[in-house]
Amino acid sequence: MDLKEILSVSGKPGLFKTIAQTKSGVIIESLSDHKRIQAFASDKISSLGEISIFTSGEELPLREVFRLIQEKNADQPAPDAKVNDAALKAFFELVVPDYDRDRFYVSHMRKLSLWYNQLLANNITDFSVPVEEAAEEAVSPGEDEQAVEEK
Repeated sequence: MDLKEILSVSGKPGLFKTIAQTKSGVIIESLSDHKRIQAFASDKISSLGEISIFTSGEELPLREVFRLIQEKNADQPAPDAKVNDAALKAFFELVVPDYDRDRFYVSHMRKLSLWYNQLLANNITDFSVPVEEAAEEAVSPGEDEQAVEEK
């Protein structure tokens, strides 16, 4: 399942997957209890495929952060979000050593840890770049098809 189909809804705990589009919003299903609800257009909805974390260089997509956690933990859960701040910071320093310490807060680390563990519990463990995104990234803006074929 693509991370673009997994949503976080402000004010609602956990993650949701997209089920269907409606006139006034979207039908979503909780990954934890599989209950379906409607999220309205006025709700703040974020797709995990669109979220990035701050680093000292460029922003790092959440997909890549999850892949790094997966490599580091060998498909084991991330630290519990209730561990102390120092332990959580130490874990993220191992996974993403260049994270921006001024803009990537412990509260963000807790949320990412919860999300990763919830995805793992639902067997959503493919954090590779989808084929269509990889194809789009291969063609940078301004290049024509002939230049791409020459590559």
